[in-house]
Amino acid sequence: MKLSKIRLADPFFEREKQNYGTPLPSREYIMQILEREGTPMGLDALVRTLGIRPGEHDFFERRLHAMRREGQVILNRRDAWLLPDKADLIRGKVQGHPDGFGFLLRDDKGEDVFLGPKAMREVFHGDRVIVRLAGQDRRGRPEGKIVEVLERANTRIVGRVLDEHGIRVVAPEDKRLAQDILVAPGGKRAAAGQVVTVELIGQPTRATQPVGRIVEVLGNYADPGMEIEIALRKHELPFEFSAETRAYTRKLPDVVRRKDRAGREEITGLPLVTIDGETARDFDDAVFCERVGKGWRLVVAIADVSHYVGSGGALDSDARARGNSVYFPRRVIPMLPEKLSNGLCSLNPQVERLCMVADMSVSARGEIKAYRFYPAVMFSHARLTYNRVAAALYEKDAEAASSLGDLLPHLQELDRLFRALLKARARRGAIDFETTETRMEFDEAGKIACIVPEVRNDAHRLIEECMLAANVCASDFLRDNSHPTLYRIHEGPTPKNLEKLRAFLGEFGLPLGGGDEPVARDYAALLEKARLRPDAQLLQTVMLRSLRQAIYSPDNVGHFGLAYDSYTHFTSPIRRYPDLLVHRAIKAVLAGKRYIPGDWGEIGLACSLTERRADEATRDVVDWLKCYYMQDRIGEIFTGSVSAVVPFGMFVALDDVFVEGLVHVSDLGNDYFHFDEARHELMGERTRVSYRLSDRVQVQLIRADLETSKIDFRLSDGEARPAGRKGKTGGARVPVESKGRHEYGKKSGGKRRG
Repeated sequence: MKLSKIRLADPFFEREKQNYGTPLPSREYIMQILEREGTPMGLDALVRTLGIRPGEHDFFERRLHAMRREGQVILNRRDAWLLPDKADLIRGKVQGHPDGFGFLLRDDKGEDVFLGPKAMREVFHGDRVIVRLAGQDRRGRPEGKIVEVLERANTRIVGRVLDEHGIRVVAPEDKRLAQDILVAPGGKRAAAGQVVTVELIGQPTRATQPVGRIVEVLGNYADPGMEIEIALRKHELPFEFSAETRAYTRKLPDVVRRKDRAGREEITGLPLVTIDGETARDFDDAVFCERVGKGWRLVVAIADVSHYVGSGGALDSDARARGNSVYFPRRVIPMLPEKLSNGLCSLNPQVERLCMVADMSVSARGEIKAYRFYPAVMFSHARLTYNRVAAALYEKDAEAASSLGDLLPHLQELDRLFRALLKARARRGAIDFETTETRMEFDEAGKIACIVPEVRNDAHRLIEECMLAANVCASDFLRDNSHPTLYRIHEGPTPKNLEKLRAFLGEFGLPLGGGDEPVARDYAALLEKARLRPDAQLLQTVMLRSLRQAIYSPDNVGHFGLAYDSYTHFTSPIRRYPDLLVHRAIKAVLAGKRYIPGDWGEIGLACSLTERRADEATRDVVDWLKCYYMQDRIGEIFTGSVSAVVPFGMFVALDDVFVEGLVHVSDLGNDYFHFDEARHELMGERTRVSYRLSDRVQVQLIRADLETSKIDFRLSDGEARPAGRKGKTGGARVPVESKGRHEYGKKSGGKRRG
């Protein structure tokens, strides 16, 4: 009885009531007791120490096993409970490698632990495990032995059916899953070579192979569109909306209703227009500009998705799970159902639409002096394309200009505003990298006819600057009103990356200003200085790779590349979930309320992960299509530039064809080649022949492997050394965060507008 009173008063005991009406010791208190005792404790010892009553045993054991699943405690071979840290055990996530080994990515962010092929037989890529350090591998890396599997990451796996000596297995498409899956009877029937989805009914163990049942037959490997079907399942991209979402969507109107207009400003008279790519179908932003005094009024109207997608419903849940739309060649996996993304929310021409407006006053110097946000009803007066606007404004095409009619003066004013915004951008010191985007063109049979560069003109940049202005205002508005939100943050280079970059630049006699904490202006100044150098592409690539990726976070640390103290995403709620959250937050402030969707930090992490997932899925599809495209060109000679240098060889990006492949180190010549990470170089020990990032080379295509989506080259005959240090620097100048599919030079899953 005395013990019971102590328990009830002890702050380490939970106050929640179980079914039996008595509080149990909290997880924190259980771990504190194990820490205090200093030795593993059996169940009976724990029960006595914690004063667990007979009627509480089942509930207490459930708590212990829940803690075990999360890696807070483990059960040893003697059925005693202990703390992982006390036993020098490490928690983390398995990262598999196609060659059968893997690594443990530690929860505590310490050095990765090597997992040999024997250890990897027990797990799959993505599993969460506890390992014990068991020495070092032959390279001196810490090596681990798996003690316990905490969580299995894979329940369904996509792969190809193989017959091996009468035994049917499925070889996973994700090569990081290095074990074949035995096919159990009772599933769907599939022929050898077909692509299927298997549901795991037996996970891998030390003694047994994984077992699965075929639940879906996708078709033959070379079927049109199969590469997308594989990517969807491999990366677990949601591609079907829930029944609840479909039912809700069917009930939505096709047009703006009278009741939807309540509380909104009427701006249907403003000649707002959308300016997008030729093939765009979802229009989430429209613009209008007029001269006011010495400056301008800029109106950016954004589709009011939040009016139709309420917080917490089935539609919101589906959108949150997707995180963003995914744009594959010839197919889009939208974040929202098509009725919304291409219909009711899309700012289609000549129809009324609901919108959220950023109404800005911009000075002659391109500085935003004032702004306000408000919900409105708008009317898009035209659906314009970048090429049409560029022809009218910049190519002085009389026919194109005439076709715009009364809209032309407004567009000309928008261009004058754009020039002022560009000057403000330069003063701010934002970084502009030069990259080349590409587009695949397909023939009637669905095969790639060619890969062509996407030409970015000033019409693209004009819209980008308008979107950046609206995003900055949204960020400032929420920050100034102390309302939490998801900022789009981009931190500067890590100290390690900065040290490597300075060492590399030192070889060229180029200084990077800013000391230990350079800012975007320092990068921009160096880029400008290097712009006309023959090695400009090399210098730009190394600078680009020194930067971190942008992420979503509630902690506003600014945007390094764009040189903004505060920045968020507001302009693409049709295709990005963070933008939808920002809209809801702005509406809450306007209504004098607070919008709390949950833990902002967790949501930001989830949105960042879905963005990366889309990147990886898109890259898989593009790589496979390029591999398929190159199959018929085996033996051809190409010229290209070294795009990456790694210990096992160098990657070469081909001119004009826009395809990348590997020249393995064994094909570089009869020599031992050593990798210099700091110099981005492979150097021959005997010949002193070197291959470096951006070097010009001639290569021969020797392999295009559809199974691995890998393209292999070898140096063409007579290619004994690099063709020179002069890199190809063609392509449009792309802002660090832009409408394009490149952000910090990396392909993104978004359609455009970073």
